[in-house]
Amino acid sequence: MSQKIMLTALSALVLMGGASCSKKLGQFKSEYFTLNPEPLEVQGRNVPATVAAAIPAKFMQKNAQVQVTPVLVYATGETPSAPYLIQGENVRANGTVVNYQQGGSVMIPFNVAYSPAMAQSTLYLDFAVDQNGKKYTLPRVKIGNGVVATATLADPATVTPATARDAFQRIINEKYSADIHFLINQANVRGSELTSKGYTDLGSRLREAAKDSTRVIEGISVSSYASPEGSYDFNKALAERREQSTNATVRSQLSKDKIAEFGELTSNFTPEDWEGFRTLVQQSNIQDKALILDVLSMQSDPELREKEIRNLSGVFDELADQILPQLRYSRVQASINVIGKSDEQLVDYFNNRPQELTADEILYIATLTGDNNKKMDVYNKACEIYPQDYRAFNNLGLTQYVAGDYEGALANFDHALRLNPQAREPEMNRGLIQMLRGEDSAAQQSLGMATGVPEAGEAMGVYYLQQGNVQAAVNAFGDSRSNNAALARILNKDYAGARDILSSIGTPDATTYYLTAVLGARTGNEGMVLSNLRQAVRLNPSMLDRAKNDLEFSRYSLSML
Repeated sequence: MSQKIMLTALSALVLMGGASCSKKLGQFKSEYFTLNPEPLEVQGRNVPATVAAAIPAKFMQKNAQVQVTPVLVYATGETPSAPYLIQGENVRANGTVVNYQQGGSVMIPFNVAYSPAMAQSTLYLDFAVDQNGKKYTLPRVKIGNGVVATATLADPATVTPATARDAFQRIINEKYSADIHFLINQANVRGSELTSKGYTDLGSRLREAAKDSTRVIEGISVSSYASPEGSYDFNKALAERREQSTNATVRSQLSKDKIAEFGELTSNFTPEDWEGFRTLVQQSNIQDKALILDVLSMQSDPELREKEIRNLSGVFDELADQILPQLRYSRVQASINVIGKSDEQLVDYFNNRPQELTADEILYIATLTGDNNKKMDVYNKACEIYPQDYRAFNNLGLTQYVAGDYEGALANFDHALRLNPQAREPEMNRGLIQMLRGEDSAAQQSLGMATGVPEAGEAMGVYYLQQGNVQAAVNAFGDSRSNNAALARILNKDYAGARDILSSIGTPDATTYYLTAVLGARTGNEGMVLSNLRQAVRLNPSMLDRAKNDLEFSRYSLSML
């Protein structure tokens, strides 16, 4: 072969090899791309998705790099996601390499912040090519339509803020007691015992209660004991006689004091008070008390216990002197109920002399009404009379939150925390406002410090919904019966659970009906869709525009709404 022929052949090979490097890229086609999910769906506050690209063989030029930008286009504008770089095998860059001969697969992430205008939208891919310094664009490709925005129905404003609860009790039970001691082997009540301070104080309490209309003697009990020495049968009879004599003494005293209403007088006896013995030994300074306690734990038979303890001759004298006399007694206990003000009396006091009410009584009065404005008045008065009680300010902030005055509410939640930095209710409530403001990190911290607050589960559920963590939201809501809890079940595709929650909401609102319509759409129940949308629009006319743009209802004609 001549040199000229060889050069010609070599030139041809070079031209053929370079063909794939000089040729411009062809147009991308929509069938190269698969969108997941399709249609797009709001998760939390964003619209995330993945675009799977299957680039065919001999498409991606070896010297080309392509910046792919997903763009969501809607009536009032468009929002691009972060660009993604793919490149041919000869390009030195940080993109994903697609082989010319074999083609390749690429996963392109998409994520933009949601705005309501995106409900009716189209997702495109834009392509900017750089091929050996030559830059050009390729026609954009449509790969999806619309955004399902059901997740945006999660609403912190509908969460019930945490109430700092009152400790008001209309009936407070008080117990008073006195011990009557006996001599060894004796059952008669001595006069010295009836003049002891404990017994005379108990008598005074009973007489005062009998004369006070706000106090009721609920009952009197007598419990009699014998010390664990001697035979069991003897001690049983002795304890029973002590019960009888004490019972008779108490009845006589009640008659003398002319106390006729004292509930029921009950009595019982314990033959040998081993539990009392154990307690007194544990509390004593007896040198060998550990040895005595070992005997008690090892022996269950009372007579063997006593025998073993008596065998500890160096110890028994101390027991007989320090411990056993304390176990020869009857305890008389009175249960007295203190009756507080009735609801009517409390309201009268509040209207005419609120300064005479306790903080707990005023806070309780607020629970007697369902009117938020009236509650606000009560809590304002509580703040005025008890300016150091954090509960008053927290609960005033609660009523402002319900009324939509979030700035005023936050000021009172903050003040409540200054009064009590450890208080968990205002911390949770501050978290609600932070969620409304989109301050996710601060909200997470505040809600995390509200562990144990009854309302915290609902608040955390909404927080997780706004983060797009549906399973965590379901767990946080627990057994809650609310719109937000039902929404979590819908997003988790637990349609039976969602239906159960929605049907049990006592006072359904427009959102309740709208969610029920969504549930109907997802389960193919047209009647359920239309009837519930009618109710939602009747209660909140603005729901009509949302429904018409909502992809949940794209299969249904809503003209009748």
